[in-house]
Amino acid sequence: MLHTFPRPASPHGAAATSLTMDLGQPFQRGRGGPGGWWFIVEPELHLGDDVLVPDLAGWRRERMPLIPTVKFFTLPPDWVCEVLSPSTATHDRLRKMPVYARAGVMWLWLLDPLAKSLEVFHLFDRKRYAQEQTFVEGEVVRASPFDAIELDLTAIWDAIAPDEG
Repeated sequence: MLHTFPRPASPHGAAATSLTMDLGQPFQRGRGGPGGWWFIVEPELHLGDDVLVPDLAGWRRERMPLIPTVKFFTLPPDWVCEVLSPSTATHDRLRKMPVYARAGVMWLWLLDPLAKSLEVFHLFDRKRYAQEQTFVEGEVVRASPFDAIELDLTAIWDAIAPDEG
């Protein structure tokens, strides 16, 4: 079944961009961190019969040595991040999370720029996610599987103006 949603508001895009920049240098480029990852913004994933587009996805280079030239990926990522929006949060939690679990995506992050929170889930028993960490607003954190560096959560949403209703 195809689900379509309006494009997310600016806090969604700003948070996704900031997180990509924070993880890209140390984990994709190996600058100030261990390297060993590839990150792709909004990749199309074909996971069995399900087609999903996470906001961000990451593959360990040991599983995907080079990024293939493809229209979609069939190799499940090692990590996905869904940036929650009011219009997509329920879909991300209730529809997408079980698909990621069935496909074997080991790590799932739910980043909420409006609530200013980060929830970190780890695949448990190859069937379901267990919430491993929860962080809020101004914390400087070490979030699995990227705990080799500190992430300043304030920097992820510091440019987002308060909602004026």
